[in-house]
Amino acid sequence: MHIVLDDTAMAAAGQGNILASRLIHRAHVESDWFLYAPVCALVEADRAWPATAEHLASLPGITDLDLDLASALALARQETWAAAHSQYAAQPTPDRPDGAVVATTAPHRWAGEPVRVLDLTP
Repeated sequence: MHIVLDDTAMAAAGQGNILASRLIHRAHVESDWFLYAPVCALVEADRAWPATAEHLASLPGITDLDLDLASALALARQETWAAAHSQYAAQPTPDRPDGAVVATTAPHRWAGEPVRVLDLTP
């Protein structure tokens, strides 16, 4: 299972959201569960809830996704960097032919977008 945390999911994890915490725990203990934190979304989460970036970056079950040229070009066409980097990270790749699910506490944000959504609203 491949899951991309958007900025709202990251901020929720920083505030103790039980569903986000379960995802993080599962990614830590299960070898076939992967959580990704796009750095642009991580910055936005940290702005909304200070210290979130440091907390999430320290967790072993989460992989930070840097901004490379391909993702930067995709971001340039979108309205917000956080959502754009999360959407880009969820797209299919050779390692993830089915793409990834976007975990969020704002599922309405993703309406009409070509991503699968996991609602973390308690």
